Amino acid sequence: MTLTTQFYTLLAMICMGGWLGASLDTYQRFLKRSRRKYFFVFINDILFWVVQGLLFFYTLLVVNEGELRFYVFIAILCGFAAYQSLLKAMYMRILEHIIQAIIRLYEFLLKTGEFLIIRPIKMLYQLIIVILLGIFNVLLVFGRLLLKICWMIIKICFAPVKWIGIMIWRLLPSTFTNNVEKIFQKCAGFLKKVENIKPILIKWWKKIRKQ
Repeated sequence: MTLTTQFYTLLAMICMGGWLGASLDTYQRFLKRSRRKYFFVFINDILFWVVQGLLFFYTLLVVNEGELRFYVFIAILCGFAAYQSLLKAMYMRILEHIIQAIIRLYEFLLKTGEFLIIRPIKMLYQLIIVILLGIFNVLLVFGRLLLKICWMIIKICFAPVKWIGIMIWRLLPSTFTNNVEKIFQKCAGFLKKVENIKPILIKWWKKIRKQ
């Protein structure tokens, strides 16, 4: 390994140490361990360190064809320490500003979508309901009016028949009309008796069903 390659490896590992510190803080910021279950945290920790290991190995592979030397670990430690002492506070502030900006952008897009899409759809839905109810009320009014007109026409059409029937009824012999009236009275009395018997039959039927 040439001195140039070793120098590039040293610089790359120092940068990767800083990257490790920044990615670890970012991971901790989004994970929020106190709010997560232990199993979820455990799986995420394993995935995080696997990804970091692959990134470090890929960097070494690009810089020095994957040769691992002792100074590589020293360089990573130096980069991590430099990040912790010099860059961590500034990086966390920038990260928090970025997160808040993304949250505000998301809220703005959500409100914009609600104002431009959801509210017009709701207003259109309400307008359609109002129009349909209005049409139904108009049809109901016209239907009632039509029924009244039809009933009046029927009464007018059948009025002559009614008058003729009354005249014929009056011209009939009194003995015939009296007999017909008696028959109707008997039928009415029979119907009243049936109505009086109906509750008794219902009680009797309920008793049979209970048995």
